Amino acid sequence: MIYERLLRPLFFALDPETAHQFALACLRFTGPLCPRPTAKVPGVSAFGLNFRHRVGLAAGLDKNGVALPAWEALGFSFVEIGTVTSEPQPGNPRPRIFRYPKQKALINRLGFNNDGAEVIANRLAQLRERGRWPGIPVGINIGKSRVTPIDRAVDDYLFSFRKLRAHADYIALNVSSPNTPGLRELHAGERLDGLLRAINAERGKLPLLLKIAPDLERSALDEIVSVCEANNVSGIVATNTTLDHSGIAPAEEGGLSGAPLQKKSTAIIRHIAQKTKMPIIGCGGILDRESAREKIEAGAQLLQVYTGFIYRGPNLIRELATL
Repeated sequence: MIYERLLRPLFFALDPETAHQFALACLRFTGPLCPRPTAKVPGVSAFGLNFRHRVGLAAGLDKNGVALPAWEALGFSFVEIGTVTSEPQPGNPRPRIFRYPKQKALINRLGFNNDGAEVIANRLAQLRERGRWPGIPVGINIGKSRVTPIDRAVDDYLFSFRKLRAHADYIALNVSSPNTPGLRELHAGERLDGLLRAINAERGKLPLLLKIAPDLERSALDEIVSVCEANNVSGIVATNTTLDHSGIAPAEEGGLSGAPLQKKSTAIIRHIAQKTKMPIIGCGGILDRESAREKIEAGAQLLQVYTGFIYRGPNLIRELATL
């Protein structure tokens, strides 16, 4: 409870992005000093990988992979870095992260700010060479660069895929961020099929996941599932943030995460699970055992947290690890 009673008030006294950067800096330097978890918990297997338990860190918190050893030390069973784009990009103007403590929510419009695929690939290679690579699966989430036209998106994804695949236990394709103009057009069947075919031609046995939006019509969701099955996609991450701000008023522009997203993301998981046997990573509004169990009962094999971790800290991971 140290986090919720002491550290969180200190972090929340800072601007959200400043707090984020400060926390990452602390984790970057203290993570390698922490012992790896030794608690015995039930193991979980999905898309050819083994996990100590169900709970991982969602993409977005450690975009540049600067604190990988720390996430294992904090108790996560896997971590997904990114979103990484082919080119480095600064993202949208600040401020671009907003807290809503009463609703246990965040809104962000970061816009894929990251160091770029080549820089991040070099950083990950150095981490492995120094013997500091974590003992948990590491996923890498890749997305389209803002400056790349949608008609050249496939080449953009392929560049990042080629740079990063050697360092990934799985790759997740992000076609669902609401903060990159035109990105969600890649949900459409023909465009999605073209992207998946191109990645499939080079992926070998590397697990490939697709991260989808929570704002899809059911007919569009059915088409995505069909295209994914036709292209041997290994699993689906459901879901990204939502543009539905009805649970927050007034609200900033951007993607909403946290408690207001809980039911919406669970409904997407439940619908997917009724249509396919592909493994699902449930993400969206997981802040306690009840909301996590809801995702599992809807059909999720694994879970990812981000906003819940911001509000609850490491205690949330310990609470969920035995599910």
